[in-house]
Amino acid sequence: MRDLVLDLFAGPGGWGHALHVLGVRDVGLEWDEWACKTRAATGQTTIRTDVALYPVRPFVGRTRGLIASPPCQAWSMAGKRLGLVDQPLVHQAVADLAAGRDTRPQLLSACQDPRSLLAAEPMRYLHALHQAGQPEWVLMEEVPDVAPLWKQYAAVLRTWGFSAWSGILNAADFGVPQTRRRAILIASRTRRAVPPEPTHAKFVEPESLFGPGRHKWVSMAEALGWGRTDGPVPTVCAGGGPGGGPEPFPSGSRKTLSDARDRGAWQNPPHRPTPGRNPKIASPCWCGAGSSPSSPHCAGEGDWVLRSNSQANAAVRAVTEPAATLFFGNRANECVWTTRSTTPAGSAAEGEPPAIRITAEEAGILQSFPASYPWQGNKGQRFSQIGNAVPPLLAAHLIAPHVERTVSRDDFVLAA
Repeated sequence: MRDLVLDLFAGPGGWGHALHVLGVRDVGLEWDEWACKTRAATGQTTIRTDVALYPVRPFVGRTRGLIASPPCQAWSMAGKRLGLVDQPLVHQAVADLAAGRDTRPQLLSACQDPRSLLAAEPMRYLHALHQAGQPEWVLMEEVPDVAPLWKQYAAVLRTWGFSAWSGILNAADFGVPQTRRRAILIASRTRRAVPPEPTHAKFVEPESLFGPGRHKWVSMAEALGWGRTDGPVPTVCAGGGPGGGPEPFPSGSRKTLSDARDRGAWQNPPHRPTPGRNPKIASPCWCGAGSSPSSPHCAGEGDWVLRSNSQANAAVRAVTEPAATLFFGNRANECVWTTRSTTPAGSAAEGEPPAIRITAEEAGILQSFPASYPWQGNKGQRFSQIGNAVPPLLAAHLIAPHVERTVSRDDFVLAA
């Protein structure tokens, strides 16, 4: 049996869900308890373990593909980025493991962030599997700052008979409603390693003699179904403060979209065509005190934005665009729906909508997970899993050529 796909640092199943859609199953190695429970809820095979300690022997002679997305916290711009300080040590670990020398204990003691060295762990597995002529293909993903390390991996794999490519891909170019840039490594023993052809672009590219053309990047509104008249959109229509009845939420509080819907505070807005826009598309709007469908607050979906956090330099994207890169830490719920007039701190001016925290379901959809994906754990644990996951739609485009499958637009229906 040589058809096993081994998924290192499997997380909640970004790669695993893509494999499932393509008709292939993986065995994931993952340490986080709640990510393992999420994978279990989807039926994905998982071994809860420390990837750095688990033996490779059980997979020798059985592994067709190896996937790895080492934890990014040491390298991410959302953290202290001590991985950049430790980078020479990680390169040394990769070189030593590729030669069959395990110097991890010594190098680990010198690392500023012990998580940095996890980026070298895939080479331990690759070296052991290579002795048995495996795997057939390799796919790896990380934040852009890890690109030099992937180049080192590619150079080693070429000496072992692989074709290898490494570079930066933007998830939005493959239909993910998020401009998430990631360093990617692709290697294969049986085919030329090349990146998948993008299916989307910032602007529509019509079909021509030179190519099939590309669709426009998928917006948040499109992914979440806010361009439909049969689904919910972020609209508060419950009084609105002074002169307009009771406020929908207590002063100073922030309620999630799902909480608000449960309380009956959210409903579809009154339909009003926006000049220059398709009259069949409904727009989210804020119906506050004294407002009406013709008020400035109902000027169109371009008024609503997703703000990544409360900092002055936070990424702010209109719902008619893809999201910026989603990452969630200890302050996960500072990623909010609001309007451009809302202050950076998330407080609203009088008569304006409150900042509405993004839900885990919405964040998952913006990562290209289905709306029904069974995230496990409390709110913080769910957001952590989502922010660290590989977008399944991007993963599917990377995997498909190696498992003789194609990716259909119908394979990843996001909004319910």
